[in-house]
Amino acid sequence: MGLFDKFKRILKVNTEEEKKELQSYDKGLEKTTKEMQTKLTQLSKRHKQIDDAYFEELEDILITADIGVHTVMSFMDRLKKRVKEEAIQDVEDLKEIIVDEMFVIYVNNQILVNKINYNPDGLTVLLFVGVNGVGKTTTIGKLANKLRKEGKKVLLIAGDTFRAGATEQLVEWANRTHTDVVWKENRDPSSVIYDGLEKAVNEKYDIALIDTAGRLQNKDGLMKELEKMNRVIGKIVPNAPHETLLVIDATTGQNGIQQAKSFKEITNITGIVLTKLDGTAKGGIVLAIKEEVDIPVKYVGLGEKEEDLRVFDIEKYIYGLFKGFVGDDDEK
Repeated sequence: MGLFDKFKRILKVNTEEEKKELQSYDKGLEKTTKEMQTKLTQLSKRHKQIDDAYFEELEDILITADIGVHTVMSFMDRLKKRVKEEAIQDVEDLKEIIVDEMFVIYVNNQILVNKINYNPDGLTVLLFVGVNGVGKTTTIGKLANKLRKEGKKVLLIAGDTFRAGATEQLVEWANRTHTDVVWKENRDPSSVIYDGLEKAVNEKYDIALIDTAGRLQNKDGLMKELEKMNRVIGKIVPNAPHETLLVIDATTGQNGIQQAKSFKEITNITGIVLTKLDGTAKGGIVLAIKEEVDIPVKYVGLGEKEEDLRVFDIEKYIYGLFKGFVGDDDEK
């Protein structure tokens, strides 16, 4: 049984929530899937034999999907090696191997952890970083909604005290999701975080979600600010933050990868939230980010609704990306 058939078996839906999640991936990846599958199908029709021309066109298709030049080169090397070793000549026989190698590139012999690292001894602290405009505050609001529905007591902390409207936006999300929020006007961000975490500890909250300002232009200043925040957080909650999640807008493509590299230089990023994946035909950025910065994608934004923030699942992602290319959709 090929890897793709295994995905189809694994992804058989048993509950309404599983069905909704798979539908979210289908809808969220629609633009990328449509463009990629059309080009890949046309490629298979034009070439009956695997040759240099086939490989060149495949390479161009993958780069256009924003998988990233470095990732595509690595992928093509692996693909050519397998074609040679397994003496594959028919284009049809290559389809599942393409899916196979895409999955291998993301996993890279690692145990993938897409779950949040919860604190077993009390309050879990999640710090959100990223440049302005990527959807940090919206992501926090959506995650608060998700966690609250799971029965968690959630506190939002408005650590972005610089951007006009940032606090108001977080307060609005707190109202929408029926969660509490700590904010102060014209205060140092670290002092707001200190007050918020004291409240969270004293009132036995399960999770604190901390918003921060996104000013990457001045790396030194941002590094010092994040270092100060981390010190303050660690004083109140030892070994916190338990996650530092970098929020990236998928529609920015390769620029998002540069943001990931820059933030990785200045603080310890434990996971990535990729927003607006539904708004781009270049959803291959998921693979490029993992390959180039080696940070796991933990959540993806697959739409505008509150429930469209989903835990990232590499199997659902690869299946959604290639299902029309390798097989049909009748299993669902």
